[in-house]
Amino acid sequence: MAFDNDWKDRLSVVYSTNPDYKYDTGEVEEEETLPPAKQNLRIKLDKRHRNGKAVTLITGFVGTAADLKALAKMLKSGCGVGGSDKDGEILVQGDHREKVLAILVKAGYKARII
Repeated sequence: MAFDNDWKDRLSVVYSTNPDYKYDTGEVEEEETLPPAKQNLRIKLDKRHRNGKAVTLITGFVGTAADLKALAKMLKSGCGVGGSDKDGEILVQGDHREKVLAILVKAGYKARII
């Protein structure tokens, strides 16, 4: 006999008379990743709040965090530098705009330098 153990997640809900009631867990669903040809990526050089150090910033990615991380890893290894990925943006250390554009276009992404 299997027991439903998600009752601990619903402690604030005791009973609902609404037959269409669906419990909201508060989790936000991630967007599906668009295919590379439909992505509209923007590449720019950014020096703000970085003590004068330049980073190549890639914005406009639509998709899951795992796919963003994979794209960031591909770009960082292609440029041979470090960087990070968070909040839908990829940072690549240094001024690598042309190299990043070439890597993205070769992978089938729609990208441009702004």
